[in-house]
Amino acid sequence: MTLFEELKWRGLVKDIAGDDIADKLNNEKITFYWGTDPTADSLHLGHYSSLVTAKRLALAGHNPILLIGGATGLIGDPRPTAEREIISKEAVEKNLEGIKKQVEQAFDGKVLVVNNYDWIHKFDLIDFLRDVGKYININYMLDKDIIRRRLDTGITFAEFAYTLIQGYDFLHLFETNDCIMQVAGSDQWGNMTTGIDLIRKKTGKEAYAFTMPLVLDKYGNKFGKSEGNALWLDKEKTTSYELYQYLINVDDEMVIDYLKIFTFLTKEEIEEFEQKNKEHPELREAHKVLAREIITDLHGEDAYLEAVSISEALFKGNIKELNTREIEMAFKGLTPYEIDSDKNIVDLLVEASICSSKRESREFISNGSITINGEKTTDLELKITKNVAIGQKYVVIRRGKKKYYIIMFK
Repeated sequence: MTLFEELKWRGLVKDIAGDDIADKLNNEKITFYWGTDPTADSLHLGHYSSLVTAKRLALAGHNPILLIGGATGLIGDPRPTAEREIISKEAVEKNLEGIKKQVEQAFDGKVLVVNNYDWIHKFDLIDFLRDVGKYININYMLDKDIIRRRLDTGITFAEFAYTLIQGYDFLHLFETNDCIMQVAGSDQWGNMTTGIDLIRKKTGKEAYAFTMPLVLDKYGNKFGKSEGNALWLDKEKTTSYELYQYLINVDDEMVIDYLKIFTFLTKEEIEEFEQKNKEHPELREAHKVLAREIITDLHGEDAYLEAVSISEALFKGNIKELNTREIEMAFKGLTPYEIDSDKNIVDLLVEASICSSKRESREFISNGSITINGEKTTDLELKITKNVAIGQKYVVIRRGKKKYYIIMFK
């Protein structure tokens, strides 16, 4: 396959601007850019398809530029339903540095990272209206899908002007870096074509773009969201274990599409996993390789192996095999109940709200429904001490089959 054919096979091409875009990608070495606004100090899994696509183009010999919207981030692009909250300049700057570090690490430093604040802040209002606004017709802007959907509920001038700024970004990179192509998610199509039109009107030259379909689960929710919370690429915000658990549990009918989008496995390798997935879905081989490829790419092989080790230890009940850091990763979502002295197990279960009464506590223990660090106990006189705790710090209590609680010695 040619590069462009591979991109289409992987489901990475939706909208195209430029009739000879395939020829440009297949036969030339071009400079392209993709951008993101610094709304947080880390990218999340929803951004990962753009990041991987940019890496895919870079590996084919094209030159990537990441534009971080230090200017546009201060405004916020129009949302379908309501205006975004304004974030402070200090927060934008902090977020920008976090994202820049992530991207440079992902590309081993072989990427140009730019901040559109560096050129946008030099404009005064009159110059911007003359040099940019003069070239874009208001009817053209009103026809943009994201703007049209907001007309009934109302849209501020700041949001309305967002597409002009992003359009100028493309023109600026076209003129200063010979950047002739923009790559982005399909929700950015209107902004991308504004840039292409601006380049054509001001320079008389052609520019190119293609969008990628937004990656969704089978219910139409954005990939990388879990109960409204992003899965961050920063392993300090989302651990490798959390990422592993999410990826090995993605929908069976979506996993092959995700292998195409998010990994660098070949067509032949992916088709092999597709066949295995059909014949033995219970083995979840495609899911496991998806987790391996993404986590290794983001966090490294050691982090992936640690995530697998934690998962297997929990599945087998071998809690004592984990160290304190792994306990913290595995049970990140639980708030520990803190104690500062030895406790009788019956009393502790009540104090930590694991059981509602001493009577219930005794019943659960006697029935073998309580495990301490993976080991079942029926001892009503058991003392929970630092010597029982993992690393003399954590005690993992399980009630029944699935309810976990963490006891922490201060």
